[in-house]
Amino acid sequence: MNALSQSFYTANALDPRSVLVAIPTFNEEAHIANTLQELLDNDVAMLGVKIVVADGGSTDRTCEIVSRLAERYPNLELIHNPDRIQAAAINRVVETCAEAHHEYLVRVDAHAKYPRGYVLRVAKALMVHDAAAVATVMDSVGDNCFQRGSAWAMETILGTGGSSHRGGHKSGYVDHGHHAGFRLDFWRQTGGYDTTFIANEDAELDYRLGMIGGKIWLDATIRLDYIMRATAMKLAKQYWNYGTGRAQTILHHKIQPRLRQMMPPVILLVNLFSILLATTFPMLILLPVSYVLILAGTALFLAAKHRCKCALMAAPALFIMHQCWGAGFLVYMLRNVRRWV
Repeated sequence: MNALSQSFYTANALDPRSVLVAIPTFNEEAHIANTLQELLDNDVAMLGVKIVVADGGSTDRTCEIVSRLAERYPNLELIHNPDRIQAAAINRVVETCAEAHHEYLVRVDAHAKYPRGYVLRVAKALMVHDAAAVATVMDSVGDNCFQRGSAWAMETILGTGGSSHRGGHKSGYVDHGHHAGFRLDFWRQTGGYDTTFIANEDAELDYRLGMIGGKIWLDATIRLDYIMRATAMKLAKQYWNYGTGRAQTILHHKIQPRLRQMMPPVILLVNLFSILLATTFPMLILLPVSYVLILAGTALFLAAKHRCKCALMAAPALFIMHQCWGAGFLVYMLRNVRRWV
């Protein structure tokens, strides 16, 4: 670290050595090199930050790529995550790699693109806002036509449900947001992620942080590009897991779901029962037809706005998001109905 960088961070009371970065991976050979180089290249201060990649048993070249980069960057380390899931990977990094001088944990996902200075800005936000956790805004992007359509779908209320960490522009304290960083003292008080959760472990942890008085700051000035799933099947699996994880959180903590969280299962049930009963009550078919027309109209609007036919893929992407989220939610609820009692 040169004298100028050292004086800057000293003056702002942030020592890069106080920051620990955790990156969970599984078969991320297409992205991991770019992610690491975006974090490390052209930012000499990042050489003082310990970066740990926790790999869940990749069968591609992910580990080879990370090991090769570790020869170039001595602050980069590769560990193995036998439990495979992301939540366990973050927990393992803290348990096995955090040292006495580490105060802040920054989570980085391999499946995203990060701006220069992202890590230290997250850590600084934790310090400045006296927050237990910091959330940042995800701007959805994609390379192929389906990804681009899906990303543009996330510009709409139909895609985000009003989530402020999905393309929002307003900073402030929130109940939940995309996990970017934590104060390690709060992390240890909660015990970290609950690895029994299929998904939604971030929102579940945010709930427990709130229970112990931890504040979550959403910093809309710190943004990342989130790469959407490349195929319809991968998007369907992702949103099924999202719905399942939300149901787990609701049952586990016996909390009331928000209106926007109930919309996907309601839409699914309305569509399903309308189709089933349409032979007896023909007018009911207008409900699913209207839903499909709304999705189509949204896609046409996006196609005109972006002047790209790929935006038409927003319609099937939104359909997949709503139906799979709703199905994952309902199936988990039905299988665990006794936990309501």
